[in-house]
Amino acid sequence: MLRNQKDMKELLERGLMMEERPPEMGGDTVGMRMAANLLRVRDRTGRIRRFNANRAQREFEATRGRQNIVLKARQMGVTSWVAGRFFLKTITAQGVLTVQVAQTREAAEGIFGMVQRFWENLPEGMREGPLQLKRSNAGQMVFGKLDSEFRVVSASDENAGRGLTIQNLHCSEVSRWPGDAGATLAGLRAALAPGGEMVLESTPNGAYGCFYEEWCRAQEYGMVRHFLPWWWEKAYVAEAARDLRDEERVLMERHGLTAAQIGYRRGLEASYRGLRSQEFAEDAETCFRATGECCFEVEAIEGRLGVVGPVRETRRGGALLVWLPPRKGKEYLVAVDTAGGGAGGDYAAVQVIEMKSGMQCAELRERLGALELARAAASLAREYGGATIAVERNNHGSAVLAYLDATERYAKVWAGRDGVAGWLTTAGSKPGMVSRMGALLVESPEVFFSKRLLGECRTYVAFEGGRTGAVAGAHDDCLMAMAVGQAVRAEMR
Repeated sequence: MLRNQKDMKELLERGLMMEERPPEMGGDTVGMRMAANLLRVRDRTGRIRRFNANRAQREFEATRGRQNIVLKARQMGVTSWVAGRFFLKTITAQGVLTVQVAQTREAAEGIFGMVQRFWENLPEGMREGPLQLKRSNAGQMVFGKLDSEFRVVSASDENAGRGLTIQNLHCSEVSRWPGDAGATLAGLRAALAPGGEMVLESTPNGAYGCFYEEWCRAQEYGMVRHFLPWWWEKAYVAEAARDLRDEERVLMERHGLTAAQIGYRRGLEASYRGLRSQEFAEDAETCFRATGECCFEVEAIEGRLGVVGPVRETRRGGALLVWLPPRKGKEYLVAVDTAGGGAGGDYAAVQVIEMKSGMQCAELRERLGALELARAAASLAREYGGATIAVERNNHGSAVLAYLDATERYAKVWAGRDGVAGWLTTAGSKPGMVSRMGALLVESPEVFFSKRLLGECRTYVAFEGGRTGAVAGAHDDCLMAMAVGQAVRAEMR
């Protein structure tokens, strides 16, 4: 019975050995053997069994670092494995806080149920000795004698990680986090203790958003990238496929797949159609691009991003970018997308466009109030030879127009056919604006120079009900300013 000080000492000694790989364990870490001996999970048939690592879990263990990001197919066991490993790290050390963050409250409840099962199936002597619970409620287990704690929370909780010092952090299905996922993750990162361990994992959900950006920039952060394809799960087999297609033969030869795995893949194609390569990833590129809902041609955007050159001039601390200076004899349009301003508000954006070609000349993106924005727009318009200013008059646009008139005394302001100054974006006009931008990106991508603008195009998606907008955590201010500018330019021409 592990009830005395000696038992506590032995438990803590196990924790210190978790990363070791003794020769007699055949490549397994001590932690992997502890998982098999101490932890129990419910398998696909509903039975409780020992937690023996599958291939995906072993591959992750073999290359795991202190900070990790995992791109995976569905149901590879990563969430279970990280939960089990972090549970062991929590119960074999003192003063440890482990936090797992799920995409929804329902998912958080499911993960916490799994963690409870870990504890409930420990030997009785451990549960009644050093691992006796001081407190256990929805999403929280506190081990009083160790002064250690395990929490499972939802990403929708605005206070997730606030005021904590976390030693082990697991962020699950990050691509499906609600709200501003980037801000949520930044807060959790700030709570991670120096030397703490972090795992971000998710199935893909489009080549945009927080998880996609984290995957692309992983090396900059010093994170280890792990890609787990669906065929690493031995349960993913079906009746052997016949009359193989060329792409299926290539896949079999490249990855050593069987006809039974190809049969399973055909079943996925029938069930998931275009989402197969998202839900059951085969490589780290197409699985992102397969997801949907970008309003524009993704290949055109990525092609242009790959060739845009450097900025000619940077002003206002990087907020104002200039590619083409004003030229005598050219006519220009200054398009303005307004915002409320303030440190935490949306950005205001201004696009300077050459009227004849539609070429992007300059771009301003900054958090500005109505008066500051009117001054910035008027300044650019004067610099570009007395350009016409087109202001989206929705929301704060009327205030910008008023300041242009009363404060800046700038008279060259575009008005629509109704004689009212400014462009009005409505449910009727917006689809045309978006379609025009889509056509330009395909037919004339060379008119765009801004990586900020192109990035916003990549994260501009269609939602249910036909609504379009920036994906959660992204912005569309530069895009909307350009869309207004191109729409006004078309009407003026």
